[in-house]
Amino acid sequence: MDVVSAASIGTSLVAGVSVFMFFRRFNIWYQLFHKTEKRSVKNGGSLVAQVLKAHDVDTIFTLPGGHISPISVACEKLGIKVVDTRHEVTAAFAADAYARIGRGIGVVAVTAGPGLTNVVTALKNAQMAESPVLLLGGAAATILKGRGALQDIDQMSLFKPVCKYCVSIRKVRDIIPTLKHAIKIAQSGVPAPVFVELPIDTLYSYEAISKEIGVKPNARGLIQKIVNLYLNTYLNNLFCGAFEIRDCEPLKIDIPKATDADVQASAKLLSRAKKPVFLIGSQAIIPPCPLQNTIVALESFGVPCFLSGMARGLLGRNNPIHIRQNRSQVLKEADLIVLAGTVCDFRLSYGRSIGKQAKVISINRGKDLMKLNSDMFWKPEIGIVGDSADFIGRLHAALPGYKADHAWATDLKLREKEKEDKHVEKGKLDVDRYLNPLHVLHKVEETLSDNAILVADGGDFVATASYILRPRGPLQWLDPGPFGTLGVGAGFAIGAKAANPDSEIWIIYGDGSLGYSIIEYDTYRRFKIPVLSIVGNDACWTQIAREQFPMLGSNVGCMLEFSSYEKVAEGFGAKGVLLQSKEEDIGGAIEQCKASLQDGKSALINCLIGKTDFREGSISV
Repeated sequence: MDVVSAASIGTSLVAGVSVFMFFRRFNIWYQLFHKTEKRSVKNGGSLVAQVLKAHDVDTIFTLPGGHISPISVACEKLGIKVVDTRHEVTAAFAADAYARIGRGIGVVAVTAGPGLTNVVTALKNAQMAESPVLLLGGAAATILKGRGALQDIDQMSLFKPVCKYCVSIRKVRDIIPTLKHAIKIAQSGVPAPVFVELPIDTLYSYEAISKEIGVKPNARGLIQKIVNLYLNTYLNNLFCGAFEIRDCEPLKIDIPKATDADVQASAKLLSRAKKPVFLIGSQAIIPPCPLQNTIVALESFGVPCFLSGMARGLLGRNNPIHIRQNRSQVLKEADLIVLAGTVCDFRLSYGRSIGKQAKVISINRGKDLMKLNSDMFWKPEIGIVGDSADFIGRLHAALPGYKADHAWATDLKLREKEKEDKHVEKGKLDVDRYLNPLHVLHKVEETLSDNAILVADGGDFVATASYILRPRGPLQWLDPGPFGTLGVGAGFAIGAKAANPDSEIWIIYGDGSLGYSIIEYDTYRRFKIPVLSIVGNDACWTQIAREQFPMLGSNVGCMLEFSSYEKVAEGFGAKGVLLQSKEEDIGGAIEQCKASLQDGKSALINCLIGKTDFREGSISV
């Protein structure tokens, strides 16, 4: 922290004297001075930790920086685990995953300036994935704002577009109520990130700040006395009432709910439908509704369901109403489509995927999301601003005994099996060299544990995996979401393990995306976080090349090398395996790596793969 010299404050002397006269005039100088805990070793970081503890946060993610050190130290003292990563963006991704899997608030703390700029992508990803993340950011001291202090930039402008709520603390006494409000906002309505900026002088103790800003106890001379007066006025205002006892308990979260009229109208439409379909999105698993209640309701309906986002795995591995294939075709045939937390963005061709004859019930916590693109290619018969899980439960209560036509779901399931059988056959074909990626992924599917959480981080290989791998249960699939961000792998794995320590953590990597976070194998080792990564290594940014070359005639910028990623992992103490021939025992290699997880040791399987025509014609825009 910079020391404020007498010269730098010279221009503020008149203001300082005016402030002093204001306090004397209104007789509050005495009150401020005596309410300030000047000699206390307490600091603002301890107040932050108290709030987090009261909100059941047991882990925060960070990369150390002097601006935020009091937060980490205070959290450690209260038993909150502090996981420091090798890059701030990993810490932010970890907080995102922790929020999704733990169904609460995820917390990331990073230092000022470049620490915060490094997490912008992750916060935007969390915003679009509707994930409640609390970003705690350091900042230059309030008295030094705009004076050229270290890492002093306009941080609020950076995060206003990507966060639901942004605020800068100006008084230590404001830390507790502000954090409580921010956490409430993050989880209310459509969940999203929030940003609380904590200038360094709000986090350290009174004595530390007093010393650093240049208060001289035995000041001599008129100028220094006036400077002391100015600085002491600032300090007393900053710390006044800072450590008075305050309630840290969580505030009530605001959750919109469908009206009874909306539920009854929807029940009427569903009861008359011959070919209804549910599209269930991430909002269907948001608290407070218990996941099991939603599962029971959906299974009772017997309506075919497509699951996306964090809802993948909601119905288990082989549920007869969970349809995984042929979505575009099914949506053209359906006569009723219930969009439960699902939006008509690019994933549904902006609504063009919906058949013209279909009536649509759209339920979403956000009004704009509920009707996104509705004036272009589709229109909701019933549009509801409300919680999807609550709506499904109340719809179930409104239709006791209702059961969809069994033949409709059976037909879709048969068509799904036909398509998946073709995938298996395609996986048996020889490729130009190395391993067939479909064959590799089918072997992964055969060996997945029931408690495995799958983290998806990549382009072509991961998109292929989404057709083959089946999450075994709810909250067991993590992908970036609609922002399509690469590099989430390690952060998501770290956050998922923190939220669910008993789960087996897998990362499905493309070789391109692996480069963003392979360094975090060091973090896995330091914190004893066993993670198994399987890399589809085709030495190419294939998702881009598959469209760039046919359209533009060049693969420039897309080509990589068949690098020895397994050796990089070994350098960080993990088990590394290279697979490159179909004669090798892929299943056996996977089982060996899973065994190393039981010993607390991470592993990386580097699978060299060839080209197939699977998903031919798919593009990345």
